[in-house]
Amino acid sequence: MMADSKELQASKSTQAERLVQLRRDKGMTAEQLAQAMTAAGAKVSRGAISNWERGTNGIVSSKLPTLARILGCSEGYLLRGEWQSDMNIDTDIDSDIASNADSTQSVNANNKNEMRNTQITAAQPMTNQAVPTPVSTKKHTNATNSQNNPMSGHSMNTIKKSDKLQNVCYDIRGPLLQMANKMEAEGKRILKLNVGNPAPFGLEAPHEILRDVAMNLPDATGYSDSQGIFAARKAVLQYYQSKGLLSAVDVRDVYLGNGVSELIVMTMQALMNDGDEVLIPMPDYPLWTAAANLSGGTAVHYRCNEDDNWHPDIEDIKSKITPKTKGIVVINPNNPTGALYSDELLLQIIEVAKQHDLIIMADEIYDRILYDDMEHTPMSTLTDDVLVLSYNGLSKSHRIAGFRAGWMMVSGKKHHAADFIEGLDMLASMRLCSNVQGQYAIQTAMGGYQSMKDLTSKKGRLYKQREMAVSRLNSIKGISCTMPQGAFYCFPKMDPAVYPIEDDMQFMMDLLVEENVLMVQGTGFNWDAPDHFRLVFLPNLHDLEDAMDRLERFFAKKRKQFGTD
Repeated sequence: MMADSKELQASKSTQAERLVQLRRDKGMTAEQLAQAMTAAGAKVSRGAISNWERGTNGIVSSKLPTLARILGCSEGYLLRGEWQSDMNIDTDIDSDIASNADSTQSVNANNKNEMRNTQITAAQPMTNQAVPTPVSTKKHTNATNSQNNPMSGHSMNTIKKSDKLQNVCYDIRGPLLQMANKMEAEGKRILKLNVGNPAPFGLEAPHEILRDVAMNLPDATGYSDSQGIFAARKAVLQYYQSKGLLSAVDVRDVYLGNGVSELIVMTMQALMNDGDEVLIPMPDYPLWTAAANLSGGTAVHYRCNEDDNWHPDIEDIKSKITPKTKGIVVINPNNPTGALYSDELLLQIIEVAKQHDLIIMADEIYDRILYDDMEHTPMSTLTDDVLVLSYNGLSKSHRIAGFRAGWMMVSGKKHHAADFIEGLDMLASMRLCSNVQGQYAIQTAMGGYQSMKDLTSKKGRLYKQREMAVSRLNSIKGISCTMPQGAFYCFPKMDPAVYPIEDDMQFMMDLLVEENVLMVQGTGFNWDAPDHFRLVFLPNLHDLEDAMDRLERFFAKKRKQFGTD
């Protein structure tokens, strides 16, 4: 019989603990383990490793042999905690699998695989395939009926999610949010500092935009051109012209999307073949990593240096370029750190892309949310020698995230990218068009008064909330936080000597349960150590002050538990 749900969960937890211990014994981080497995031919993301180590997912069976080999143990130990009892059969079966992987298997090999699957199922549900339920050793009195009727004497195979999702991780709306929703359903009030969604915090959209969208509703009931309505795309071009990109004249270079999110996924689908790589900052906005992995590619993370105001490490970028690298993602202003990059730094990245013929994907959706009189330079305005894809939208700057009004513009060196651009056209046509009602917000938003400047000025609400959040965080023992120059996030560090945390997601879960504050752990942004978290400072000063009081109380309690007070 199959183990009940509690037994299965206990098996997952035990398996997760063994995996964590084995990795640490090897002196490897989750990122290094993911890289080692990928290099060995079993591609896996750091996010997937983290999910295995938390027990969120069971270890994928197709990755198991490589994982065991790298960690220096048997598959049976990883699954069931057995060092020797199953070593012979595992070795036998693994060699059968290896010798028959690319050919039709014999009946004997199939019988061995079936026996192995039965063992695995009894101890741990695997996540990359539907594993048969073990058949009872008791004789059935009606064998004929059992064979003819799949519902008689046999359990139905579990329907599993696609293998493609095993390397996908999006913790911003993951287990922590699920727990928060459950707590809210029980009547608890949760302070949500996890998502950059301005509307719930009383940051209203400009009435001019709402009025113009409403006036155009009768014209927005049908499909638009697959790339978007002409007036909106023309407004996007004029925006970049005002920034200095005089070559922005062809509306065919602009694609409107259901937010930047859809356009990121479209880009990766059009660009990536299996095994291709794209360089993505660490920490990152996790959709970039998820979209790359979901498209069959590999997200390779380059480091941003906290000691250098979270600026990208150019030498690290160079060191991670391979013949498989297709492009570089630049998030500026950055999510989750709030860093803003200088023209000098952007030109260095452009030079690297030029030398290696790489695409630059410039995520600039926070370009109008700036503090301290800082200015943002679009990467597209700095080069004509590199293919640049610029992503932007109105969700943040104009507080209309629900309208899903975003765009992507193609600029720079395009003559060698005709086939790729044809792929973008195809994908744009397949989704028919983006939300037409939202498209009607773009022309008004781009040309009208930019009210975000009032919010980010020294007298503005966002400026004051930023100052208070960073000041309060830095006053907590063992917490340090750089000052964000853009967006509405900060990415504080927890000193490992004061907070020796092994699982930062569990740490944030403790915060949620104990203090009713929801935030996202640093590893949720593909950071490689459990020592950061992202805080969204969108709540008004009163609610933010309340949240900071709770954080201070929580961290004080943890210092006592760790004996580091």
